[in-house]
Amino acid sequence: MEESGKISLELCFGTTCFVMGASKLQDIESFIPPQYKNKVDVKAHTCLDLCKNSTYMKAPFVKIDGEIISEATVEKVIQAIERKING
Repeated sequence: MEESGKISLELCFGTTCFVMGASKLQDIESFIPPQYKNKVDVKAHTCLDLCKNSTYMKAPFVKIDGEIISEATVEKVIQAIERKING
């Protein structure tokens, strides 16, 4: 978690990520359950530079507290947020 005590959620909206599905993550804040909204800090980036490294699998990419989620979907991101908050 960040110093603020919030989970850091970073979304990549680079061309590759956007074409591969990040466009569906644009409204991620509306999918975060109300009880978690004040615990998540959402930031969008023009590129996280992760698609250049084949170690991370496939776009789109999201980082949650530095943990990389590849092939990110709304469902995967929400599940990761819940795991971070609930342990």
